[in-house]
Amino acid sequence: MSVLSTLNSQSNAIIAQTRQALVRVHQGERGQGAGTIWDTNGIILTNAHVVGNGEDISVTLHDGQRHDAQVMAYDADLDIAALVVDAKELPTIALGNSRELSVGTWVMAIGHPWGVVGAVTSGTVIGSGSFLPEMPKATQEWIAVGLKMRPGHSGGALVDGFGRLLGINTMISGPSVGLAIPVHVVKGFLQRSRV
Repeated sequence: MSVLSTLNSQSNAIIAQTRQALVRVHQGERGQGAGTIWDTNGIILTNAHVVGNGEDISVTLHDGQRHDAQVMAYDADLDIAALVVDAKELPTIALGNSRELSVGTWVMAIGHPWGVVGAVTSGTVIGSGSFLPEMPKATQEWIAVGLKMRPGHSGGALVDGFGRLLGINTMISGPSVGLAIPVHVVKGFLQRSRV
């Protein structure tokens, strides 16, 4: 088997596994934002801008089941929200170490851009932290990645080449630059919110 075939097989397996922990987030009948299952007992992370005012939120799981969702915690400055649904034994993604990211690390962003369910884009880490050229006035930490995110990737998963969750996709910062909220920032948000 060629090196390319091996890499493709590994990437395909990671993507298939990650997609199971990805949901579509709806506000009423609008929206096709993404969410990432954080906990097997129904905690889902997404962006604050995806849930809007937090009313009439529902999510569709990978298997097509749709559940009403409640906003448990919300931080507009971090652009993150935690939802909960009445579901158990949900698939999750193993957590990676976002504090030890290296420039050039291969990553994949998975979401629902323009309503395309479970679409993937890939690239490398440009940098991480609060002092990024892409966000000169930022006070919080970000992961900047060289890949093409589109509307609908928001709230989805940023994973490394081993399928570990590094961050939650949040915004576009140029034609080929995306930003994600690092996993360690997400953990702090959940701890402060007592989720």
